Amino acid sequence: MTGMVLAMVLSVAPAGAAAKTIVVLGDSISAGYGIEVQLGWVALLQKKLVDAGSPHAIFNESISGDTSAGGLARLESILARHKPDVVVLELGANDGLRGLSPQEMKRNLTEIVNRSRHIGAEVLLLAMKIPPNYGKRYIEMFYEVYPQLAGELRLAWVPFILEDIALKPELMQADGLHPNADAQPLLVEKIWPSLLPLLK
Repeated sequence: MTGMVLAMVLSVAPAGAAAKTIVVLGDSISAGYGIEVQLGWVALLQKKLVDAGSPHAIFNESISGDTSAGGLARLESILARHKPDVVVLELGANDGLRGLSPQEMKRNLTEIVNRSRHIGAEVLLLAMKIPPNYGKRYIEMFYEVYPQLAGELRLAWVPFILEDIALKPELMQADGLHPNADAQPLLVEKIWPSLLPLLK
């Protein structure tokens, strides 16, 4: 799945309901790296929406390895294609893993939020953390971007989405970076309470 855009509608809106769209703009965590696409959290979230009678269909525009700059570069065409009502933004981890500037990451994510809002989309920000070997100062500077953005832009956000997952080997793939199939339902449950108010 690396390097591929996973653009898919996984269900049809309930009869009589106005079509609504959600775009997930992320990296390997949302692209379902290392597992079958239908077992990933995005697919499971679509099923949860269907079960809840929601008219929202998800388009997954996540690419393994993508950075905040890559997401920003792709954004205009994604917004034009899908005209989303909601954008779920899960980017930044690869900026951190490459040691890129947190300030630049913040600028890129801010621009993604602003452009998404310009077309009327709500934005949900999903926060990530990086491994401890990157040093305490850099790790703190990196993660602090997310609550700063949430506060400055008044964004709905979900703190570290792999909390209570990343340190459990039974929920992670062998690389220690990507959640396995067993962890995917837990990601949905972390995201759902923050997403639900944006759908109304």
